[in-house]
Amino acid sequence: MGIPTLISTATPSGVSSIAITSGIGSTYDEYMFVFTDINISYNGSQLMLAGSTDGGSNYGVDKTTTMFWTTNSESGSSDFGYQTGHDLAQSDAVQPLSYQVGNGANESLAGILHLYSPSNTTYVTHYTAQMVFHTLNDQARNLFTAGYFNTTSAINAVRFNTVQGDIDSGNIQLFGIA
Repeated sequence: MGIPTLISTATPSGVSSIAITSGIGSTYDEYMFVFTDINISYNGSQLMLAGSTDGGSNYGVDKTTTMFWTTNSESGSSDFGYQTGHDLAQSDAVQPLSYQVGNGANESLAGILHLYSPSNTTYVTHYTAQMVFHTLNDQARNLFTAGYFNTTSAINAVRFNTVQGDIDSGNIQLFGIA
């Protein structure tokens, strides 16, 4: 990985979605979003991803994705699984980056999403994400998502939203990777 350069920081508070509509372009070949201490008000909600090719007017870009996870519970049991219900196949639906996130005062989400060559107009735009969070079932879950926006138009905006509830606190930082 190259050297990260901070482009912007979003500090959502009491909103169901946050759109990053500037800073993603041709300056860098890779962009990294860092999620820190994201707290969602609804117990069991999800954080979702959508991309745009028109600066955020429309987020209906088709995606093909996959997801798997590992968990470790407070009781000591652990699990590993492929999450077929959250895969997308040529769908313009939003992509889950987490699910069953707890909303307690000591429960939050953190992670990193990489967006690769979003301004390239020859190939599709790939992404990978890794999120770790405290679930509503008192588990530590590490969730891995990967896929691509199936368009050769430049991806120039992304939106993160919840299924239910609001993002009450936390930071989402956008970095360019040189």
